[in-house]
Amino acid sequence: MSILALFCDVDDFEQAYAAEWEHHLLTHGKRLRHHAEEMYPSESMTILIHFHQSCYRTFKHYCLKYVQVALRQEFPRLLGYTHMVEIVANYLVPLAVSLHTKMGVCTGISFIDSTALAVCKNPRIASHRVFAGLAQRGKTTTSWFFGFKLHLVINDWGNYWPFV
Repeated sequence: MSILALFCDVDDFEQAYAAEWEHHLLTHGKRLRHHAEEMYPSESMTILIHFHQSCYRTFKHYCLKYVQVALRQEFPRLLGYTHMVEIVANYLVPLAVSLHTKMGVCTGISFIDSTALAVCKNPRIASHRVFAGLAQRGKTTTSWFFGFKLHLVINDWGNYWPFV
């Protein structure tokens, strides 16, 4: 899938999702401020999805060596690596919803893989409070972590199902 086709798909989803998300937000009687980001949410989500489709092992190398060089014309208001890392957490829920909307039907032939979603470093487990009661210790083939394990099942047609 080309970067343009991916962006169009993500942008269509993000426009529908943003309207629904705003409708369900609790306001506590106060007006919500909308801070203008330098990039549109659909641009940031496209970069995040494209990173996982690329052959880069780290987001840092992907941003610095590919996005900043090869995709600068496609994203004229591109953020630097440090700022991109700061806003990645803002797109966790929309990306999860996007994955959920693209789930396919089981055809009988499936491939499964998993990855660790660490929420903090191991020495900070006792003082970590954000996912208290939800995150757990887990093990990958190489190390221990504290957080969640994401399982992804892909059928022979390329449809997928995420499980946390």
